[in-house]
Amino acid sequence: QVQLVESGGGLVQAGGSLRLSCAASGRSFSMYALGWFRQPPGKEREFVAAISRYGGSADYADSVKGRFTISGDNAKNTVYLQMNSLKPEDTAVYYCAAVRTVVVPTYRRAYDYWGQGTQVTVSS
Repeated sequence: QVQLVESGGGLVQAGGSLRLSCAASGRSFSMYALGWFRQPPGKEREFVAAISRYGGSADYADSVKGRFTISGDNAKNTVYLQMNSLKPEDTAVYYCAAVRTVVVPTYRRAYDYWGQGTQVTVSS
């Protein structure tokens, strides 16, 4: 069983920054990709960013490129999402996800494990 626990969400003004963390536990993650998705109010869950287990590959949604950075700490089995220049449209519940694969999936159905989510609210 895989457990993913997100933290770091909160309320921030537009232009500000937040760093989300996702701590993974339950098994070895040597072959797992870890991703971040978000679900704005009243909308579908959408891809934000993902990274391969050893950080060799990463992918981002166009809407966050240049503002968000995904990174990982293998020793801590933790993945981070650094979010800069936040906009009100970034307001959403952010979810961490994991899947055992060497690629970096960008679609929701590819992921097998999900965290409970953390709320990010950006005020204008």
